[in-house]
Amino acid sequence: MSINRDDSRKTAVTLVIFAVIMAIFLFSVYYTAQGNIGRQKQSLTEAIQRDVTYCYATTGRYPKTLDYIERVYGLTYDKELFQVDYRVKGSKIPPEITVTVIREGR
Repeated sequence: MSINRDDSRKTAVTLVIFAVIMAIFLFSVYYTAQGNIGRQKQSLTEAIQRDVTYCYATTGRYPKTLDYIERVYGLTYDKELFQVDYRVKGSKIPPEITVTVIREGR
């Protein structure tokens, strides 16, 4: 029993269409995950800024360390996903805060 050429072409076309659909699906999952990480990064930056501002408003000084914000204001974040660079310039000068993604998704 031999397979005719029409069946081979149909099979090949079906496989190509399936591969294209899978590629589109995988790219969409990847870009959705990247968008989620971007939103998490923005949310973390805003949370730190909010805590820093609140600390200054209530104490008249900016927090000296990120650890202080974590302990006193309850800041939590995924330390395996984000790195926070918190640089203090002085007690009356706002700190420089940089949030960096160190690991792309899970």
